[in-house]
Amino acid sequence: MKGEQYHLPVREAMTPDAVVVDGLTTVSDALAMMRERNISSLVVERRNERDEYGLVLVGDIAREVVNGNRVPSRTHLYEVMCKPALSVDAEMGVRYAIRLMQRLGQTHTLVVDGRQLVGIVTLRDLVVRYIDGPTAGG
Repeated sequence: MKGEQYHLPVREAMTPDAVVVDGLTTVSDALAMMRERNISSLVVERRNERDEYGLVLVGDIAREVVNGNRVPSRTHLYEVMCKPALSVDAEMGVRYAIRLMQRLGQTHTLVVDGRQLVGIVTLRDLVVRYIDGPTAGG
């Protein structure tokens, strides 16, 4: 109902199969993966259990590689990624995730269960899913 508040967990709006790559992946290879899968972000794997995930968006590549006049085939993702990447718990309410991302100026966030990556979600996905209401998708 309009105006009624409900709890919708981020898990219900996320993409569960985030593409995870090594930080040594070149920007050229990363763009090829993005193009092939029609996505705009890649998760950079943690080096170990105590490390944090990184995130690379097309905008990061535009800013750091294109605007920086760097050679994509000689630039690695670890050089342009955002790390630590913003993450939210899979059970966090979509409404709060939207608020957090908006406050921090983020368009993408990782979704975790404990310290394990379980997906990725965009601000667009969250807003659309929230507006669709509790009965959408199931």
